[in-house]
Amino acid sequence: MIKNLAHVLLFTVIVVVGPSLFGSTSAQAHCEIPCGIYDDHARVSSMLEDAATVEKSARLIGELSGKVDAQSQNQLVRWVMNKEQHSQSIIDTISNYFLTQRVKASQDDYSERLAKHHAVIVAAMKAKQQSGEEYARELRQSIEALAAYYPEHEE
Repeated sequence: MIKNLAHVLLFTVIVVVGPSLFGSTSAQAHCEIPCGIYDDHARVSSMLEDAATVEKSARLIGELSGKVDAQSQNQLVRWVMNKEQHSQSIIDTISNYFLTQRVKASQDDYSERLAKHHAVIVAAMKAKQQSGEEYARELRQSIEALAAYYPEHEE
């Protein structure tokens, strides 16, 4: 019992305190000057890649959660941290790139766009808070709902 409690305590310290010890991570949102060089589709693709990583992380967290050997515990912590990092990257991209530069009050469908972008942030927050794979799937689906707004450009 004490050994399991020690594992839970170590896990909690690493997940909760660890990020502050190693500094925060932030996504670079291209720029905040009106340079006119945007690749919105690339940003959506990057978020979908992050979402796939969150899905894989959630699946592996589930597989490792019942194991108590040191290697499994190590991998469990690493997958939790990975899920946190990629979820936060999505939040940062939506907040710092799309909401500040691409979603504009002058757009006819502003409210709809705003709601869909907000849904991505909420889904990413839930994917961070929960370990269930369904939250990771919801995150991916919320990003896919944005894809129509940002088609790939033909050069």
